Amino acid sequence: MDESLSDFSQLNHQIVACRLCPRLVAYREEIARVKRRAFKDQPYWGRPVPGFGDEHARVLVVGLAPGAHGSNRTGRMFTGDDSGKFLYGALYRQGFTNQPTAESREDGLKLNGVYITAVGRCAPPNNKPTPQELHNCQPYLLRELDLLPNLCGVVALGKIAYDAMLRILQARGVDLPKISFSHMAFTQTNPDSLWLLGSYHPSRQNTQTGRLTPAMFDEVWAKVRQLIS
Repeated sequence: MDESLSDFSQLNHQIVACRLCPRLVAYREEIARVKRRAFKDQPYWGRPVPGFGDEHARVLVVGLAPGAHGSNRTGRMFTGDDSGKFLYGALYRQGFTNQPTAESREDGLKLNGVYITAVGRCAPPNNKPTPQELHNCQPYLLRELDLLPNLCGVVALGKIAYDAMLRILQARGVDLPKISFSHMAFTQTNPDSLWLLGSYHPSRQNTQTGRLTPAMFDEVWAKVRQLIS
């Protein structure tokens, strides 16, 4: 085991210090310097965003990458933007959080049985990280899996996260049938094995067009609650 990644604190320190991808470093820092007018008076995080949540989690939630003016501003996954409002409201309704909102790292949000991360840790231009950039981030995700020994399953938000997690879990010896991504795509070998559940990403592009509705998203988390109960 790499001793520099031996626990969450050290892992997250290494994530935050990462500068492996020049394009992403330049973009995230430029966004943090220029800022959006609505947040002109606020400091921006402007660095890679580590995962967070319950270190005894039974469920890992995996998104795509930080939003330019959400997580890249606040420094916490799905915090400070519309995607987060949609996600945490749904998690709250199923008892996975202590509150339905996530505005800042100091807002008192706590996750219950859930750990939230992403396949990419830096805000990418046009929300599109390259395959190489995702590859550079993958060791951090692998180490989070190592540090979450109680996991029962993974919820992947969007096709990129779903395909990445299916590939990673299969490479780690989890015998998952290769089910193509769709909303509510589900793959598991037997009731005692690790499972993977797919959902449309709670981005504004999906939620404002009705591709992902609150009822559809609630179905995802009700399924998760059923799987771990």
